[in-house]
Amino acid sequence: MALSPKFYTWLVGCFAAMGSMLFGYDLGVIAGVLVAPDFLKTTNNPDSDYLGFITSSMLLGAFAGSIPASIIADKYSRRSAIVAGCLVFLFGGSMQTGATGREVMLAGRFFAGFGIGMIALLVPLYQSEIAHPSIRGSLTTLQQFFLGIGALVASFVIYGCSNNYRGTEFEWRFPLALQLVPAIPLGALIFCFPESPRWLVAQGRNEEALAALARLHASGDVTDTFVVAEHAELQLKIREEVESRSAWSEIFGDVQSIRKIMIGIILQFSVQMTGVSAIQYYSPQIFSNFGFSNQRTFLFQAIASIFALVGEGLCVGFVDKVGRRWPLIICNMGTGLVFIVAAALQANYPSTPDNLNKAASYTFVAFTWLFQLFFSAGIGPLSWAVPVEILNTNIRAKGVAITNLASWISNFMIGQVTPRALASVGWRFYLLFAVCGFTNALTFFLILPETKGRTLEEMDDWFAQTPFIVILSKAKPIDTKERERQLAAGMDGPVAQRLGHNDFEKDGSEKSKTEYLDTA
Repeated sequence: MALSPKFYTWLVGCFAAMGSMLFGYDLGVIAGVLVAPDFLKTTNNPDSDYLGFITSSMLLGAFAGSIPASIIADKYSRRSAIVAGCLVFLFGGSMQTGATGREVMLAGRFFAGFGIGMIALLVPLYQSEIAHPSIRGSLTTLQQFFLGIGALVASFVIYGCSNNYRGTEFEWRFPLALQLVPAIPLGALIFCFPESPRWLVAQGRNEEALAALARLHASGDVTDTFVVAEHAELQLKIREEVESRSAWSEIFGDVQSIRKIMIGIILQFSVQMTGVSAIQYYSPQIFSNFGFSNQRTFLFQAIASIFALVGEGLCVGFVDKVGRRWPLIICNMGTGLVFIVAAALQANYPSTPDNLNKAASYTFVAFTWLFQLFFSAGIGPLSWAVPVEILNTNIRAKGVAITNLASWISNFMIGQVTPRALASVGWRFYLLFAVCGFTNALTFFLILPETKGRTLEEMDDWFAQTPFIVILSKAKPIDTKERERQLAAGMDGPVAQRLGHNDFEKDGSEKSKTEYLDTA
């Protein structure tokens, strides 16, 4: 039995999302590596500042990889860029696994991060450009869901290696080697799947774009009414974009483009100000304040990864029904509340190895799990999904690269300052994340338009119609499948209205389809 077009597209998106496992696994594995006795011996017992740099050197690599990824993606295709990202990651991951000193480890972290920066940009970019409008949110939030799978696997691998191979090389080399696995099939097989139709149209390869759309959205039928109308819309919009100005000049020379880039930058920066990386990178140090051993901490992290995966699954399942704005608003408020409780627990019930308060300690742990649920149900997934859908095809790759730079540099900042902040101000550091949770929510309430259900090609017009303070807008959200119904009918949709083809025949005759496509 043939797969339905949406299910096939979903599977393609899932395969691409394997690249996200690389980032998630790295986030989950590094906390266990940094406290492994043999790793510390191999790297000559680095101090807390140097450990912070080992952690964050991956983020510097990701920062460096973002712009090259966008250039390769625009020049050579989305799939080619994904292959390049996999190759760089395999090189860096191999260096980490075989590291004989801190210098090799730092270099390996940087190159692995370079590959992660490329893939973290390319996966949601590719997913957004192959998706139906009604499932674009769930497809692009797969980035965070697979990131969560990687983090979950890493948590249990670290827990198992710490318990069974304590003090050996295997304790940290095996977890680092395992991160290479997802990159191999992704890089080897991505060319078995369709290229981005939008990239193909931008290159003037219209017949290939039509075939790719048909393969993704109509089981290969190039005469399908939906596909023909969609192809016409792509041709018209991308021709307008490419003929207007270059990508870089459009990014910095158009008010609405700058607005979209700033929304993406604010969104990515806000993610780190929830405190998520502080918990992920330095959980052993944080939980040791409550008297928990590293092994117990790794178990807690494994359980936290399960909560995160549940939240990510909820986001994937419901984001195209509830939209983007309110999950970001509510989940940011939730993380702020969690850190208020966490700070209060440590302030009022301080625990040390000599003076344990078990009730306060385990309550703190439970609230870190609740934090993961809030973060993963909206904040993390949507930080990747929103930028790729609000930018037009002409600037999408380069624009998302710029927004991702904010993610990596803010992630680097948190990775560097957290050890020193915990040592110097303790629980007061959590107040920063508590405040930012609520300021994040207010910011998105004010500036983020709802994009649920809209086609990528209408985003420019939608933003032009929406005031900068979006709560002043009188426009109403559209039904998730409204645009798809219009395209499938071949009339009354955005393409027909723009081309003046309101009389495009509902019966989908071959003549009407051909005329419609030729006009585009």
